[in-house]
Amino acid sequence: MAIPEAVTPAAVATTAKSAWLDPTLARRLKSPSAPGQPCQSPAKPRTLPHPALIQGFVSTHPKTFKLGGDLNVHRLGFGAMRIVGDGVWGEPKSPENSHKVLRRAVELGVNFIDTADAYGPAVSERLIGEALATYSHGTVVATKGGLTRQGPNAWQPVGRAPYIVQQVELSLRFLRLEALPLWQLHRIDPNTPVEESLGAAKQLQKQGKIRHIGLSEVKVPEIEHARKIVEIVSVQNKYNIGDRAHKDVLQYCEKHSIAFIPWFPVAAGKLTKPGGALDHAAKKHGATLSQLSLAWLLQHSPVILPIPGTSSVAHLEENMKAADLNLSASDWAEIEGTAKAA
Repeated sequence: MAIPEAVTPAAVATTAKSAWLDPTLARRLKSPSAPGQPCQSPAKPRTLPHPALIQGFVSTHPKTFKLGGDLNVHRLGFGAMRIVGDGVWGEPKSPENSHKVLRRAVELGVNFIDTADAYGPAVSERLIGEALATYSHGTVVATKGGLTRQGPNAWQPVGRAPYIVQQVELSLRFLRLEALPLWQLHRIDPNTPVEESLGAAKQLQKQGKIRHIGLSEVKVPEIEHARKIVEIVSVQNKYNIGDRAHKDVLQYCEKHSIAFIPWFPVAAGKLTKPGGALDHAAKKHGATLSQLSLAWLLQHSPVILPIPGTSSVAHLEENMKAADLNLSASDWAEIEGTAKAA
């Protein structure tokens, strides 16, 4: 595949929808870092000791989920959006710190990491490849494609087949993989038939470059339509204890054993204000608001795979302790009551 060496900054905003190559990425692709090890196909992950299990914690909810029926992942994963620069744009202040966060996540038992080609763009995937390529850990890296970037916090969907093919090839390059364990359509492009976008992904799947395919930010009819084109193993929508707008999507995923990956998993707003309902419940159980929010998701449905993100090792370690939070049914009922009343 021919990749241009450079593109003018003005082209970033003006040609994202018309150019076959994502202009922002073109500026970054002069040469990838040399891999420390040859690329390897993603192996089925071996069972890793989760901190909660090491401490003898007995949970009332399943710790793992078989993604696509064959990838056994710990349900509490890691979202790699925040390891890049502000506005999900550019390089982080300290790439070394991002590497530390990623490696520490694996050390803590995380074997499901979610990213996207648009995070940076390309930065998050590259950092993951640099930090984890030489690890023999069986980590399942899920990435997404179908959104272009025009600047900090600016996003534009592009779902044309050539673009999807290009981005999958680049994801493989940055992540240093021969096949993507899970590729997700980041957004359905309203200007491109979804048959074209997912049709391209299906062809890449047949070529062995994608193992499983998922969707992001979709409604039930869109999932049903997509499943007529290709098998869908995951859906990634916004969902947390304070925002359940996609409850019907979650229920659909439960019915069809599809992984539901909630982005923005930690509750926000008046529900989390100091002295509020969740704050009171968290203090009562010796937990933080983040831990309580994540624990709620884990017990809420066995198909939910929370992916809290952070650029801090300390915050990462705090989040992972959410799996140790074991509340009784009456405790959760009380929290549900206060959350609905808020």
